[in-house]
Amino acid sequence: MRIVVDLNRCQGYAQCVYLAHEVFRLHGQEALTYEPNPDDERRLQVERAAAACPVQAIMIDRVEGADRGATS
Repeated sequence: MRIVVDLNRCQGYAQCVYLAHEVFRLHGQEALTYEPNPDDERRLQVERAAAACPVQAIMIDRVEGADRGATS
């Protein structure tokens, strides 16, 4: 799983930090940092965090399709 957060869109509401604190961290009032490649064990937490983001700044890349595309 790969995560991308649009930091220009993020407003620091920190809903993601509460729902997936091992992946997302808030430094100070507005500086969000995150683990871009968390373990798949965190998928549910990350999906909940992305769904809870009021500005929809969190995008999750589903890597499962990469296995099917590597047939050449």
